[in-house]
Amino acid sequence: MLIYVFKPMSSLSLMSTEEMITATKPAILGSRATFESTLRLVIPDLPSYSSMQSEFSDIVDSGVLTKGRHLQQFEKSAAKHCGSNFAVGVSSCTTGLVLAHKALELHGEVILPSFTFLASALGCAWNNTVPVFVDIDADDWTINPKAVEAAITSKTTGIVATHVFGNPCQIDQLEEIAKRHGIKLIFDAAHGFGALYQGKALGSRGDLEVFSLSPTKLVIAGEGGMITFNDEKLRDKLQVLREYGNDGQYDLIDSGLNARMPEINALLGNEGLKRLEGVVERRTKVATDVIEHLKNVPGIKWQQVRSGNRSSLKDLAMLVEEKTFGMSRDMLAKTLAAENIETRNYYDPPCHRQSYWQERCRVNGTLTVTEQLSNGALTIPLHSKMTDQDVAQLAGAITAAHKYASEIRKAIG
Repeated sequence: MLIYVFKPMSSLSLMSTEEMITATKPAILGSRATFESTLRLVIPDLPSYSSMQSEFSDIVDSGVLTKGRHLQQFEKSAAKHCGSNFAVGVSSCTTGLVLAHKALELHGEVILPSFTFLASALGCAWNNTVPVFVDIDADDWTINPKAVEAAITSKTTGIVATHVFGNPCQIDQLEEIAKRHGIKLIFDAAHGFGALYQGKALGSRGDLEVFSLSPTKLVIAGEGGMITFNDEKLRDKLQVLREYGNDGQYDLIDSGLNARMPEINALLGNEGLKRLEGVVERRTKVATDVIEHLKNVPGIKWQQVRSGNRSSLKDLAMLVEEKTFGMSRDMLAKTLAAENIETRNYYDPPCHRQSYWQERCRVNGTLTVTEQLSNGALTIPLHSKMTDQDVAQLAGAITAAHKYASEIRKAIG
């Protein structure tokens, strides 16, 4: 059984996990599990019902369930937050990416990272472009500008750069490359609400940025997405495209989608945006404390945030270096599962190894870092409802896994 001694987390220095753990073996070796109930990977951080009750009732009573004042307000608030001229709410980040490709008239080849969520490439699938998957930076885990430059051909019309886990891309370098080659730049900002690039919120760079508002994000609309940009012509295009391609006169002028955001979703998202800074602050504290507790455990590498930036910490992932840590990522996941700790392998397999893309993509380069991360990265619990005790126990379980790694390998093969 693991026994923990706690000091207040507000003290000047964090207690090391070596001091906290005074005994014994992990649950996978027969001891009692660290958590009686599951420490969940994600718990949505939602505004209270009471804060929305009156507006919710008004939506229902009015019968205006879509394209109403709540969507207009949310778009206005999102644009202000992002420092962009315009924002268009849509039904999901995925539909937003599909429409972004369409609005920018991308064709030929589009460069993007393979280490990203599978939806990042769906804009290519639905617009008949060829995704060209390139490697990521070994430190910040976002698309490598040098790899982008090396992949550009006469067929290249666009770049899709993902702010992976909410860590901002190397935006200035990517914008310079796109401008010099005359190609479009989309930022997949699915994880982006709460992140800062050189002190400013994401959402006003490149040609378009597309945010997700699904239940795992920091701003939640239930389901939904937000496209932010500065070009007024794009606003007109996107508003038509999210309405099937209907120009408002029941004349189909382009092939769009029903990508409208319902009023209830817009209300929920707008309330979440008001609470965003507090959510980021708590998640940052939790992540910082976990990393501090584990600083003396060998074989763990964290995503690096570049100077002047802030990650939203949509996810907290660590790279498990098997030889140094003592076990593989998958074995650690199994060990933590026995402690009732949820984990997930983001992103395994990476996009270029997924079935659909096998005959439909181009891979440029060896994707060495991508392969290393997809084989070794483990996402561990991070949400604002985690207590200081949860943090200490999570770190303790990981420390114990390293300490008893040789015994665990023998026990489970």
